[in-house]
Amino acid sequence: MGSLADVSDATFENDVLKSTIPVLIDFWAPWCGPCRMQGPIIEKIAQTKTDVKFVKLNTDESPNTAIKYGITGIPTLIIFKNGEPVKKLIGLQSEAQILKELSTI
Repeated sequence: MGSLADVSDATFENDVLKSTIPVLIDFWAPWCGPCRMQGPIIEKIAQTKTDVKFVKLNTDESPNTAIKYGITGIPTLIIFKNGEPVKKLIGLQSEAQILKELSTI
């Protein structure tokens, strides 16, 4: 995946939970075909939405965070606001669906 910032088990608290703006986190892995399709969609949205932070977490490299948030399939997107998960989208999501979910937070 391209330009989204990486977060890990070690940086998750500072990068996501302590963020002053909502965060959309993409739980993914390099071997996951739908994840590779999801990445460019999120990157496109990230170029236009400045009121949300967009990051990605490789579930192979940071399994503890994935387990903590009940990630059983990827791609999974979770939107955090004020350090709490407020939306969870499982599976490949369209640009329209992601924008719709972001508009409700």
